[in-house]
Amino acid sequence: MPSFSVITDKCIKDMKCIAVCQKKAIHPRKEEAGYDGVKQLYINPKKCMTCGSCVAICENEAVFAVEDLPEELAHFVEINADYFKKK
Repeated sequence: MPSFSVITDKCIKDMKCIAVCQKKAIHPRKEEAGYDGVKQLYINPKKCMTCGSCVAICENEAVFAVEDLPEELAHFVEINADYFKKK
């Protein structure tokens, strides 16, 4: 399985991960349509380069490298990917 990071429902949308993402793989941004309608941010698995910056900066422990994602949160892999399928 290719490596990428995943955001879970612990996300509080503080935007710190967006600020450090070198590939701009995290959305929606505040200025994007739909920002107010989502409960969390999402990482595009096709753009993520797994640098770990978003994992390290998240104070709420909402972001994981996919290989470190607890089994009970595994469904967030699909939730993150599905957000980008709608775009």
